Amino acid sequence: MDKMRIIEVKQSVFADNDADAEKLRQSLKEEKTFLLNLMSSPGSGKTSTLVHTIQNLSKDLKIGVMEADIDSDVDAWTIAEKTGVKTIQLHTGGMCHLDADMTRQGLTELGTSEIDLAILENVGNLVCPAEFDTGASKNVMILSVPEGHDKPLKYPLIFTVCDALIINKIDVLPYFDFDMEKVVEYAHKRNPNLKIFPISAKTGEGIEAWCDWLREEVKNWNQTS
Repeated sequence: MDKMRIIEVKQSVFADNDADAEKLRQSLKEEKTFLLNLMSSPGSGKTSTLVHTIQNLSKDLKIGVMEADIDSDVDAWTIAEKTGVKTIQLHTGGMCHLDADMTRQGLTELGTSEIDLAILENVGNLVCPAEFDTGASKNVMILSVPEGHDKPLKYPLIFTVCDALIINKIDVLPYFDFDMEKVVEYAHKRNPNLKIFPISAKTGEGIEAWCDWLREEVKNWNQTS
């Protein structure tokens, strides 16, 4: 009788996905399409932030949106109705994340030939999406004030893999025990290069600085080989 063997499936899955993601990223680079992977927990204000972002950038950039969800199209309809940009819904069939192949399928349906900025609103949670490289040009996450300033300590990976952190709902800071200095400190311990943008998707405060950063990143993506 053969001895029992342990096969590290998880490592293989990640390795294969990383290879697919790099191929996708290179393809997008050649097409001069910037892919933004936006992650957060449910209720953080991803969709509201996206509406403000698209309205701010749509004069300068051709934008398309992919809304990923387990089984809903509410956010896709909201984006389409409020911004008018091309939007598609991706159903994950119960999976809590998107990987590079899923993202590629979505981009094929969206069409990238005339899109400068493709935005992927990933499935809402702080764990699974952080583990899978989607092939994005940049990863960004949203943390809302009601969630608390300790999230970089509890969910370190997502802060590590992201290039920018949006702290949303700063309009309710007076009503929550949220320490802005601490969250910045904790986040920078995980990722010293993390760009941080406090905003309010309700009032529009801080949106301009966030959009200026994203606009510059898209510009740099198209200029570098």
